[in-house]
Amino acid sequence: MIEEAILEAASCGVDKIVAIDDQAYMDYQADRYTEALRVLVERHHPSAVLFSADLQGRELAAALSAQLQVGLAQDCIAVEASSSGNLLFTRPISEGKQMATQMSAGDCPQIGTVRPGIYRRPAPFFDGPPPAVIRETVPQFSSRLRAGQVVRALEQGEVDLEGADIIVAGGRGLGSAKGFELLRAAAEALGGQVGASRAAVDLGWISHAHQVGQTGKTVAPRLYIACGISGAMQHLAGMSGSDVIVAINRDPGAPMFQVADYAVEGDLYDILPPLVEALKLRKA
Repeated sequence: MIEEAILEAASCGVDKIVAIDDQAYMDYQADRYTEALRVLVERHHPSAVLFSADLQGRELAAALSAQLQVGLAQDCIAVEASSSGNLLFTRPISEGKQMATQMSAGDCPQIGTVRPGIYRRPAPFFDGPPPAVIRETVPQFSSRLRAGQVVRALEQGEVDLEGADIIVAGGRGLGSAKGFELLRAAAEALGGQVGASRAAVDLGWISHAHQVGQTGKTVAPRLYIACGISGAMQHLAGMSGSDVIVAINRDPGAPMFQVADYAVEGDLYDILPPLVEALKLRKA
């Protein structure tokens, strides 16, 4: 598995890859991973360390910043380099109503977590010389281990919005929870996942695991179909990185139409059913 990870990283155009190939790291344990990262940081002196803002990444970033006694920018939606070379971390505050830009005060390394889906993985390319691969060995600190975590594979039927290539999402315009049955049929026909706006989640029509937006998940699928979603700023912030956006809404003034590549004005209950049937026939 480590060789696959090295090859994948090499295809993204990096200059150097540091790898630890040790059975001790097959299962995630926060203390063991943090110790290993601390040792690698002290050996290689990176100017910044970035993590995915998922449960594991948040935990590791917080633990590493505490051990190194440096600052931490959590849940960022943008990372830029300033003229001084320091990183500028942009993150939502006040329940997503405002944005704040944070810069480390001379800390090294600068540590931050970035929401999954904010930056799209580049297409593989192998131009130029291959990156240097440094294989490290880190001593075990088993006596200091206190906690571990069991990592399991995503079970069939669970929600993986960040990794989805196609998302069919619904909002208040569905009218009721039954509307998501139609969206599930469309998502299944397209081989995608079902998403939702905060309004639909707050109404109890679907679980929070499906929510897209600043207080939900940030996604960047190849195709995003927004059904009955007006397009509040909170929702747009979570899906604006989609390659192609299709909006279906009866309101011609819906803000979603302003960001959509294809805008369909009309009743989604008239538009989606024939589309689902056509997709089923094509698949058959």
